[in-house]
Amino acid sequence: MKNMHAAELKAIFDSEDFENEFHSDAPLGAFVTALGTRFALWAPTAERVTLYLHTSGHEGWAYAAHAMTRGERGLWMWETGENLHGVYYGYDVTVDGVTRFIADPYARACGLNGVRSMVVDLSRTNPPGWERDRAPERGSEDVICEIHVGDFSADPHSGVPEAYRGKYKALTLTDTTLDGRGRHPTCVAYLRQQGVTHVELMPVQDFGSVNEGGSPEAFNWGYDPVNHSVPEGSYSTDPYHGEVRIRELKEAVQALHQSGLRVIMDVVYNHTQRLEGSCLFGAVPWYYYRQNGDGSASNGSGCGSELASERSMCARYILDSVLYWAEEYHIDGFRFDLMGLLDAPLMNRIRRALDERCGEGEKLVFGEPWSGGPSAERPGTPLCHKGNMHLLDAQIGAFCDDTRDAVKGGLHDPRSRGFASFGDFNAAWLACCVRGWAGQGLPFRAPSQTINYVSSHDDWTLWDKLVYALGDGRHFAPRQEEIVRANRLAAAITLCCQGRLFMLSGEDFARTKLGMRNSYNAALRVNRLDWRRTVRFRDLAAYYRGLIALRKQLPCLCDKGEHAGERLLELTEIMPRAAAVRLSNGGADSRWAQILLALNTDGEPCALSLPQGRWAVLCDGENSFLWERPKAAEGKTVLASVSMTVFGLL
Repeated sequence: MKNMHAAELKAIFDSEDFENEFHSDAPLGAFVTALGTRFALWAPTAERVTLYLHTSGHEGWAYAAHAMTRGERGLWMWETGENLHGVYYGYDVTVDGVTRFIADPYARACGLNGVRSMVVDLSRTNPPGWERDRAPERGSEDVICEIHVGDFSADPHSGVPEAYRGKYKALTLTDTTLDGRGRHPTCVAYLRQQGVTHVELMPVQDFGSVNEGGSPEAFNWGYDPVNHSVPEGSYSTDPYHGEVRIRELKEAVQALHQSGLRVIMDVVYNHTQRLEGSCLFGAVPWYYYRQNGDGSASNGSGCGSELASERSMCARYILDSVLYWAEEYHIDGFRFDLMGLLDAPLMNRIRRALDERCGEGEKLVFGEPWSGGPSAERPGTPLCHKGNMHLLDAQIGAFCDDTRDAVKGGLHDPRSRGFASFGDFNAAWLACCVRGWAGQGLPFRAPSQTINYVSSHDDWTLWDKLVYALGDGRHFAPRQEEIVRANRLAAAITLCCQGRLFMLSGEDFARTKLGMRNSYNAALRVNRLDWRRTVRFRDLAAYYRGLIALRKQLPCLCDKGEHAGERLLELTEIMPRAAAVRLSNGGADSRWAQILLALNTDGEPCALSLPQGRWAVLCDGENSFLWERPKAAEGKTVLASVSMTVFGLL
């Protein structure tokens, strides 16, 4: 393969002949065993590979260099009788006369900023009691809250000691309060109080946009992976020693489990921070990346590259990494960034492998059913965009942008409006939202595939979007009560849809990023949660809390089955901006035989004739805890403006 053009390599790497000759299932990476330490690198196009050993993860020259031996199927190996736990290493890989120093693509640990890999005996990174760590039992519903390790506890008012703010260690503190005064819970304690069941960690895979040895104020969301199977070091208390980040992330998972919360990782397998500077490119130039016809890099991620998940060793790399996180770190689910760039067969393999290794349905799997641009996938490769959800296992979910946009308005114009902000209203759309956009002619096979949300780290927070939409287009300060009412309505609609629930941390206490849409690298003061708002917006937070508790008691909304949509009994258009949806609510321990969701998006109250029978008011536009002591309602009633009222048939 000497001196081949990138376009020629594309043809070779896409061929069955290459796969048949070079695909390997042999263990890859650096392993400490009873016999010593073994290194294995897959580099089938390499002319030679040299292993360098270092005492430091960030400075100094190598103390030893070893020529590796080429084996079958493109493997290069070297082994020693020494236990090299704690030794840092890297490879010189020479292809077509060009030598590149790279970290190990299969590294499990690394030094500062991921430049050098580290040999690690993983058993020595386990916190006390790790072998007994178990995820809490799943309840009637999954409520996912997305957090960023760096901004979640960075607020000086969070009650977290300064040394732990923005670190994995903050997640081990399960009883923090506002300013440490003991009255108002913050961080993990707050999530637990709200009824959250799953914490989704924004990328904790080692990423390249933050200097791990730099300022603690440095910030980035982290969607620029360097080492896919190593924890990010800037969230550790010591990024210079590779074992610390491993142990501290495990401690965080263990503490969250003990607090009754499951842990989901937001994983980025669609691209790498750099192309030619990445360890994947250096190991096998171009193999792991999709290419255009002329051999140049395809950029479906919008970040300069995209991984070729349809190539067998790239698929293996992704699958191995996911299983490693699930088993070594006890991770309970995976949210795939730009899942629309990954191929459907691979995602189904991931789902099956997790079921086989960890228990059927034990791990959640979902992602974004879109990409950041056009992709040059191999012809005939079905990607995981929304139009292909029927090709995916019913237990692979995707974010539902239809409900998001219907509720709060379009994504690209801050002033566009939705149901909650006097935008266009369509009763049929409401019914689709309630059904999780699942069923005949709709994108999802079943509510098990639907992730309902109105805000995430991307774009404006729900609060900021409503401020813009309800404002006059010139000022960022319209009437607060109007925004709160719209926020309550947005929450009520979303939490009353079939499917799984997802929300951005702080959404329930009016999180703001000061009107900034894309804060991926903005200052920490813009991104961090302001925990004082839990007091300022305590009524809004309580409204979310009541809705979450109510939903968990409604089988019609928690049903994830393929026939869940059949629970919708009737759709009634009350007036042009108001409608009601009636659902069968049968199920174990169901308190109400039917549920009526009555929505008024108008600025004025409207009358509603209730279906025959005695109904109980479970929630209205002001109070989501009415279900605790419900009052009966019959005949005609009045729906408040900009509100949803939930009735239960007694």
